[in-house]
Amino acid sequence: MPDAAPDAFVPGRRSERPFVPPQAAPLPPKPLPEDPPPRLPQVVLRGRAATLRGLAEDAAACRECPIGFHAIQTVWGEGHAQAPLMLVGEQPGDQEDLAGRPFVGPAGRLLDRALAALGWPREKLYVTNAVKHFKYELRGKRRLHKTPGQREAAACLHWLESEIAAVRPQAIVALGATAARSLLGRAVPVMKERGQWLQRDDGTPVLITLHPSALLRLRSPDREQAFEQWLEDLRQAPGP
Repeated sequence: MPDAAPDAFVPGRRSERPFVPPQAAPLPPKPLPEDPPPRLPQVVLRGRAATLRGLAEDAAACRECPIGFHAIQTVWGEGHAQAPLMLVGEQPGDQEDLAGRPFVGPAGRLLDRALAALGWPREKLYVTNAVKHFKYELRGKRRLHKTPGQREAAACLHWLESEIAAVRPQAIVALGATAARSLLGRAVPVMKERGQWLQRDDGTPVLITLHPSALLRLRSPDREQAFEQWLEDLRQAPGP
């Protein structure tokens, strides 16, 4: 048999020429990376604002009374974290429960009208409720407001006290009987005490007046007259 060619593969014979792997086809050039989107500055809450945010997150899971099992969500307070004046209502209504914000329904719109008449920017106040969930009864498909009981208000009291401790307002306006009881720890005859300043155990003065929903139940022209009287109550409070 003739000798094999030097470059031929022969089993058992070691090639004298070093193995050179075939070169792969060159890869296409990588596309230039696009400019990264600009980074937005991170908002870091500090002090009272951070405390309020943490409290709101904790309250979101509150089920300390039966109302929390039926409402859509916890409605926490909102406004300036260092507001000199705090407004406290009774509980959120149907629209507040849907939106997750206090005083955005009919009573809230009347409150906004009063704030505009007084020249008080709402964003400089702190607005909240004594009870953080909407208590209601069903009438067909409608959810109708139902006044929270004393035990339900008592279960929610520590959330309200936490808000007061975080904001440290110079004065508080109690809008209605439920708010007045929670703030002062006793029943308050609102119609008798309206327009009067009472004092909490911690020394914070509390102005007693009506909840705006009480005015909505009146008919015109009684409603307009009652609105003006309500403004006179509110004017006694120090504006922001």
